[in-house]
Amino acid sequence: MEQAQIQIQVNGESLTYVGVETVAQLLTHLGRDNVPCAVEVNQQLVPKAKHSQHQLHGGDRVELVTLVGGG
Repeated sequence: MEQAQIQIQVNGESLTYVGVETVAQLLTHLGRDNVPCAVEVNQQLVPKAKHSQHQLHGGDRVELVTLVGGG
């Protein structure tokens, strides 16, 4: 069975993914699944608790902001 392709923008870059259907899968694919970050899809914040349920669709604009501590 062939997996569907999806084209989305991630931090302004247009990218095509195969087998990425949710925010959680995208973060795993990008190697950011264990990195604290904020995720917006189409300018709407997606809470971490909903990453595995939030479906991505072709044309979505995703912004990932990595949280950095310091001082």
